[in-house]
Amino acid sequence: MTSTTTLDLGPQARIVARLAAGVPDARLADPTPCPEYAVSHLLNHLAGLAVAFRDAGRKDLGPTTDTAPDPTSSPLPADWREELPRVLGELAEAWRDPAAWTGMTRAGGVDLPGDIAGAVAVDELVIHGWDLARATGQVYAPDQAALDASHAFLLAASEDESRGGGIFGPVVRVPDDAALLDRAVGLSGRDPGWTPPPSP
Repeated sequence: MTSTTTLDLGPQARIVARLAAGVPDARLADPTPCPEYAVSHLLNHLAGLAVAFRDAGRKDLGPTTDTAPDPTSSPLPADWREELPRVLGELAEAWRDPAAWTGMTRAGGVDLPGDIAGAVAVDELVIHGWDLARATGQVYAPDQAALDASHAFLLAASEDESRGGGIFGPVVRVPDDAALLDRAVGLSGRDPGWTPPPSP
């Protein structure tokens, strides 16, 4: 993605919001493909990243863009079912402005070109959408444009020799003819075949 490329995050943000709405309270403590996150932590993370990248898109730099989110440090807010779709919508709206994709901005305390920050936001929505769907047994069909962008971003990151873990983790190899979503999930360091462990 370049500074002249923009993408409507709205379709993917709405898909994530629908997945969140389908999570029953009884599953909030369930595990997810992110070993350190339960479902409640993942929802907390989605809300935090939506706010951070909303403000990054607006170039409204401050506390929300200066620190990396830690969704395990505080409980999931009681009003998350109303708050999460709201901030996801605001995230998408912020990135509809072509100016969001130009110049410099900041997210997670890291200064980034606008187009790279936008690509990261897209990737977060696609991959964490898969995390949430897989953890809660929901069908997941990401927005195709967002999936294409996420895969391209992750592929470029996987070819960076300086990549040694960090936010991605080691690539999980999948067949070259696997579905694009499975290839993106593998590039993100996740096993596309992950399923929740059986209940004790």
